[in-house]
Amino acid sequence: MNNRNVIRVVLAVAVIGYLAYTNLSKPVATHAAASAPIPPHAKQFQIGSLQFAACELAQKKSGATTAAFCAPFQVPENRDAIPPAQRGGRKIDLKLALIRSDAEAADTDIVVYLAGGPGQAATETWPQMAAALAPLRKHHHILLLDQRGTGGSHPLTCPADTQDSEERVDLEAVRRHVRDCLAAVEKEADPRAYTTTVAVADLEAVRQALGAPQFDLVGVSYGTRMAQQYLMRHPHAVRSVVLDSVAPNELVLGEDFAINLEATLKVHSALCKQNAECARAFGDPYASLLKLRDTLHAQPQVYTYRDPLSFASVHKTINDASLAGLVRLFAYTPETAALLPLSIAAGLRGDYAPLAGQSELLRGDLADLGDNGMQMSVLCAEDVDLLLPRPQDEGTVLGTSIINVLKTECEVWPRGARPADFHTALKTDTPVLILEGELDPVTPPRYGEQVLKGLGNGRLLVAKGQGHNVIGRGCVPKLVDEFVGKLQPQNLDAKCLDALGPTPAFIDFNGSSP
Repeated sequence: MNNRNVIRVVLAVAVIGYLAYTNLSKPVATHAAASAPIPPHAKQFQIGSLQFAACELAQKKSGATTAAFCAPFQVPENRDAIPPAQRGGRKIDLKLALIRSDAEAADTDIVVYLAGGPGQAATETWPQMAAALAPLRKHHHILLLDQRGTGGSHPLTCPADTQDSEERVDLEAVRRHVRDCLAAVEKEADPRAYTTTVAVADLEAVRQALGAPQFDLVGVSYGTRMAQQYLMRHPHAVRSVVLDSVAPNELVLGEDFAINLEATLKVHSALCKQNAECARAFGDPYASLLKLRDTLHAQPQVYTYRDPLSFASVHKTINDASLAGLVRLFAYTPETAALLPLSIAAGLRGDYAPLAGQSELLRGDLADLGDNGMQMSVLCAEDVDLLLPRPQDEGTVLGTSIINVLKTECEVWPRGARPADFHTALKTDTPVLILEGELDPVTPPRYGEQVLKGLGNGRLLVAKGQGHNVIGRGCVPKLVDEFVGKLQPQNLDAKCLDALGPTPAFIDFNGSSP
């Protein structure tokens, strides 16, 4: 992954649903409200004005599929003030899928999964969320809408970036790539129309087409921005909200990336130093990381490793910028963070395969965000003009280049509209459950504390020792199910979270010390 895409990935962070039906000579169609019974053998049914038919959701890098029901849904690309009857211009198709409830007659409210990124698609990341939402699915349909510009919803796909991975971040090369991307995207889309605000309008249009049921919103990472913005615009449409790894409305995305990662790395290093075996093996992992960074800054290194997916021999160059991106990926989860001291020590010996090989698995679908123009449509409209220089980040592992790259991208990329109250703190009496990982390098617990201040019926749960995206951890799925069922966040018995904690650092590749 080249340096520019490392930076783009830095912006971002199962049980397969199976719907049984019989092979009838003619498909059974059912016209239903969201709560009306749907025969288990039905191959198609109608909710509101939407006709759903059995479909299969493909999984990236896999031959497996997820059984679902899909419905065609078209919206105007340009959602301006012109009345819909008079609105002309391009129409775009959105990919809309329903994971049918296990119950024949589901609850009247529908759970909506809002994916992260910005740039990830709900239908593509559903396999990673299926287990976490399985308890909710026992009584609720789950709605998956690929946000416009992602997945199957008119994606804003850029040409691959050809900048050499061993080069330093070249802002002129960034400009060239963004111009190329814009030229490709503008053939089929207006990039100004792919913001969070417009996507909120799309989601409300879907709700109306469904017959206007109430939604239970489940947002993860960037999806928490979507959830908050939707709740602000359509408060009566929302029954409950779960915010996993929340980005507060007030937050300008990009401003805290360096300091948040730095704080998390220092805590992981401190945990190692508190463990006698880890301290004996690695000393101060944070200090070792800084030493490795400085070494690679002075002299980037060419290395070879076996790709963990294809097993092909790969030759790459690593420098301080690419190291920072790799380290950040490791910090996302407690299991991979436990490998950091060992992997850093290997790097100091000239062996970069542990860092590189594991990162190929970690970044997974995040790699696709680097060539997704929707991410620029969101950030350029909503955040980048508010970013200020941060010279205080100069000595951090992540450094100061992110803001420079974002500013450069948005000099070229067209900027959509941002409502005047977009960055206003969320204030609501709607039941809200906030989930945070104690060691999240992207959205730390203080973000959850910030959002909690504006909630009349909210609660923050912090998962000890966990990183980014915690809804699938331990007993959290059970707590989320209880919250959505009873809407009493203060009454949740969260003692089961005490069983969570950081994964002990690996002393060697066999694991941690006994």
